[in-house]
This record gives sequence, C-alpha cells and structure tokens, in this order.
Amino acid sequence: MSAPENQPVVMVVDDEPELRALLAEYFGRHGFVVRQAEDAAAARRLVAERAPELAILDVNMPGENGLSLARFLREAHPGMGLVMLTTAGESVDRIVGLELGADDYLPKPFEMRELLARVRSVLRRAGAAASSAAAAPAEPATRQVRFGQCVLDLDQRRLFGREGAEVEISAAEFDLLALFARHPNRPLNRDQIMEQAHNRGWDVFDRSIDLRIMRLRRKIERNPDKPEVIKTVRNVGYVFVPGGEAVS
Repeated sequence: MSAPENQPVVMVVDDEPELRALLAEYFGRHGFVVRQAEDAAAARRLVAERAPELAILDVNMPGENGLSLARFLREAHPGMGLVMLTTAGESVDRIVGLELGADDYLPKPFEMRELLARVRSVLRRAGAAASSAAAAPAEPATRQVRFGQCVLDLDQRRLFGREGAEVEISAAEFDLLALFARHPNRPLNRDQIMEQAHNRGWDVFDRSIDLRIMRLRRKIERNPDKPEVIKTVRNVGYVFVPGGEAVS
C-alpha cells in the first residue's frame, strides 16, 4: 500500500510488539505513516519494497542487532534518517551507533513527545541537506577507492588488481575494506572493527581480525611483510593509509 502524499514514512524496528503498536498509533496521530518490523530481517524486506524517510531502531534485538542494521541502512540509503533506541546507560552502543551514522539516539524508557521531537528534527535536517544538495552543482560520485595496488568498487562489492583483473575476496573481507575506506588515516581498534565490519557477535579474544588483515595484505600490499596501506598501530589496532587519490 502506498503512503498518502506528503506524509513522511517512518519504520519502527523493535522486537516488543506493544511498543511497536504504541509508536505506530502515536506517530500516526501526528501525521506519519508508520511501518512496523519485529526484527532486522523484516525491516530489510520493508526497505526493499520502499525505503522510509526515517527508521527508529532498537539496538538490542534477537538475531541481527540494531547496530548492524543501521550500518546496512546507512550504506544502502545514505539519506535515510536513523534514530536509535538504547537501554539506559549503554554508552558504548550509543557511541558506536553514532559512529555508524545514526542521526540521534534515545535511551529507554523515553517520553513519546521527546522521541517525536527528535524524529521531526532529524527530518528537518535531512530536508535542509537535500535542498542544499539540489541547489549545488552536481559532482560525480566517487565509489571506488584505491588500496595500494588494488581498487575497491563499493557499488559492485569487488576488488580489482593492477591490471584490472578481479581479486577474489569474501563478503567479510569486503566489509573490512569498506570500513577502512570510510575512515582513512583513522586508527581503528579491534572493538570498533568487531562492531562495524561484522554482522555476528565476536569473541573478545577472537584473533580472526588479525588473520583477515594478513590475508588482505597479501592481496593489496606490494610487500605484505612491510605493509604500507593497512598499517599496524601499536597497542591500538590498524589504520588505512591511502597511497593515492580515490579513483572514479
């Protein structure tokens, strides 16, 4: 069913049916069209049908959590507003959510009026940004990033070598390269990598990050034993050092 004209569409993703129903009724009375999803899988199906203007995401859900869903939505639909709902006191989740690109967060329990005000504020900012972008001269989007002797195509999710031949990478390796591409010259610790570049939970002592970095270095570095592109930052983690300008 299509949304009435000029009514913003909001998607509520939460595993608590009572809260979803309450939010749907409240936002409906204030001029919104509300679509409900009980988990991340249902949210992905709704977005495939029609992307909403804004999504309200619960961080703690069974299966894929709200942080992973937020990362997917921000990458697939950069203009979508994202408001995260977190358990009170979970500052780490709030920080990670904002780093992933969430526009705002609100700890549970919350006042309905405050959530409504925050949603309206995010939509106003998004509308102002869209108007500014429309008025500005169009620039070609850069969706390829150079990693040493390779080029990562963010749209095709493929890595190409020096001669243009495709270099085989796994989905997890692509996610890791895409994470570094979003944060050039910024050291990332293992916790940040675990939260942002993987959809499942990780063991705190899991060394698979280091193994994955080693495999990627063999593919993109001129000398994997002396990395120049993905460097180790002692007592911190890893940093992507661009060796040249992004290519278009």
